[in-house]
Amino acid sequence: QVQLVESGGGSVQAGGSLRLSCVAPENIFKVNAMGWHRQAPGSQRDLVAAITSDGRFDRVKYADSVKGRFTISRDNAKNTVYLEMNDLKQEDSAVYYCATAPTMFDVIRTPAYWGQGTQVTVSS
Repeated sequence: QVQLVESGGGSVQAGGSLRLSCVAPENIFKVNAMGWHRQAPGSQRDLVAAITSDGRFDRVKYADSVKGRFTISRDNAKNTVYLEMNDLKQEDSAVYYCATAPTMFDVIRTPAYWGQGTQVTVSS
């Protein structure tokens, strides 16, 4: 079982910022794509952002709703993927899940492993 440890959720007012972190096991982080998904009450779990690296360049993908506001990045030295969230809106409120899979395609559609989730609440 792969353990993904998330942190950084919380409550913020609309327009504010939060940064989520997810630490993965080194052997997984070095080869896998990483992603963030979110799930609001009564809704399905959807992709927020995903990232993969070939060792030199990162490839990223964002949901349309977060483009220009959220940034996904990875720190290979810390085996950590981040989600920087700016200009937060009430509709961004959800439980955010870190995910990993061998390929970008899989981390977007059918991740192999999930974190426990961290709550993000945006108030007006």
